[in-house]
Amino acid sequence: MRIEHTAIYYADLEAAKAFFVKYFSANAGNMYHNPITGFRSYFLTFDGGARLEIMSKDSVLQKQQPEALGLAHIAFSLGSTEKVDSLTERIKNDGYSVISGPRTTGDGYYESCIEDAEGNRIELTV
Repeated sequence: MRIEHTAIYYADLEAAKAFFVKYFSANAGNMYHNPITGFRSYFLTFDGGARLEIMSKDSVLQKQQPEALGLAHIAFSLGSTEKVDSLTERIKNDGYSVISGPRTTGDGYYESCIEDAEGNRIELTV
């Protein structure tokens, strides 16, 4: 068994798509739009086959809280500590928040945690 994809609602769907394409080399499929419900989405595919669906819907209100029940973060394995350091610095220099790291955690992971433009946490790890 494998997880087929994860989905996140965004207020600014195009900005979210651009973020994942720019920093994580995502390949974006065509936008799906249901004009009756106001639902829009893109499927993003990453190296290795992982997929993320980014979605927007007129009726969904964004409730951004730093930590709450539900999805805590998405983690991307970059392959080396140098790549974690480099991408963290690049994202920071472009004005996004770095929540923690890069650092080695108590359980031995080398990681950093950043926020995208809408406050979703993304973990960068080896």
